[in-house]
Amino acid sequence: MVDDALPAGVIGFGRVGSALAGALVAVDHPVAAVAARSEASRERAGLVLPGVPVVPAAEVVRRAGLVLLTVPDSVIAAMAEELAAQWRPGQIVAHASGAFGVEALEPVSRAGGIALAIHPAMTFTGTSLDVARLRDVPFAVDAAPGLTPLADALVAELGGRPFRVPAGARAAYHAALAHAANHLVTVITQAFDILDQAGVDDPAGLLGPLTRAALEGALSQGIGALTGPASRGDAVTLQAHMAALGEYAAGRGALVGPDVAVDSAGRAALDTVASYRRLAAATLRAAARAGRISPVQAEEGIKALRRSGGAGQGDRAGSTPEPRA
Repeated sequence: MVDDALPAGVIGFGRVGSALAGALVAVDHPVAAVAARSEASRERAGLVLPGVPVVPAAEVVRRAGLVLLTVPDSVIAAMAEELAAQWRPGQIVAHASGAFGVEALEPVSRAGGIALAIHPAMTFTGTSLDVARLRDVPFAVDAAPGLTPLADALVAELGGRPFRVPAGARAAYHAALAHAANHLVTVITQAFDILDQAGVDDPAGLLGPLTRAALEGALSQGIGALTGPASRGDAVTLQAHMAALGEYAAGRGALVGPDVAVDSAGRAALDTVASYRRLAAATLRAAARAGRISPVQAEEGIKALRRSGGAGQGDRAGSTPEPRA
């Protein structure tokens, strides 16, 4: 375990920072200070770390022997450089980005500090539920040679399980997680809106059992769990879906044929139509590769998706036109 007496500090108190700080508190690891810029982050810090002072980032570095740099991915390297004069030898600094390894903390290493990258493969809510979510969660760990055991110890203290991502593959690893989790949220919320426009009550109650079963099937069987019209090469049903989605978009103030929307609701509807078309086409091709349908059936299904016209007609070339306001 990381030295329990080593005071911790947190720079950036969004959902990830809140979860990791809460996990430290849960195992009685002292937290000396936190830096939080937004009002929401300061309020969250007050709830998760009552009595812990909220101070500037440089002061967190001065007070802490273990610093969790949980700022957005795009500013990690800049923040590390901004604090270059503050880092000190032996200080442990860990960021929680999935996209970058320890190279983002080069100023820390240059100062003689110990740079670690620990990315929890989990989505967070910003509430007290997040500490429990960390239990046994995989963490993608990166550290300089000889320092991996320290990174593993920190992950264990946070309740997680460390694993390695091959050098140079961290961005691909992160893209896979974002595709699976973030885009799942997008697809589900798009389905909610379609159901709402169709007058169906309680979209969450309706989709919950179905999507949970689909997820479990995909995790255990991969493409073998695939069901639905694309898996059967059912071009007639796919074309009927596209017609219905055209009516849905019209109800949201969009014209699918010319990709024209009058407001944000219409533009969101065009995104939904394009998403369905692109994902259905990808599913048809996946089903053909798996031998579930023939290449001819897949191509007929893709033609049916195009015949309704409008958004996403660039499927064959792999591009989708941007909706016009």
